[in-house]
Amino acid sequence: MKTYIILLRGVNVSGKNIILMQDLRNLLSKIGFQNVQTYIQSGNIILTSEEKKSVIPQKIKDAILANFGFETPVLIRTVDEWEKAIENNPYPIDGEKKVAFTFLNKTPKETSIEVNKAESDEFTIVDDVIYMYYSHSKMNIKSFEKKLHVNATSRNVRTTLKLLELAKKV
Repeated sequence: MKTYIILLRGVNVSGKNIILMQDLRNLLSKIGFQNVQTYIQSGNIILTSEEKKSVIPQKIKDAILANFGFETPVLIRTVDEWEKAIENNPYPIDGEKKVAFTFLNKTPKETSIEVNKAESDEFTIVDDVIYMYYSHSKMNIKSFEKKLHVNATSRNVRTTLKLLELAKKV
């Protein structure tokens, strides 16, 4: 049995793609996942499964479409991969600027790209994560997705650290 951290993109944002977390937990348990937990209302899931990591995102995506009527990208990480993403963060998490982790569904081929950003904004791509360091960012996930040919979803540093904490307790 392996523990996974699952991220849904664009759930419960601006009144769109609404899923009550209790309904999501029930659905995921019903389709065979164990120890299903959610954190806040934005599609952060921790669960355990004996299934292969490669099949879990599509299984969740299909279940959400069938039960809630919309498609959403589903990204998955093991606890070890999540820890590595945190360790690879090149920016201070207690500085004046904010740090966000943008998780990608695959490692992009290109890592040197231009995106619309404020002069003081920074970003670094390491493997399948974009680390953003900003005050008032103009950076946009959709521009990263388009230029890198990936699906992506972001979480702030507090949520990223909390998900690791919860996953380690499973």
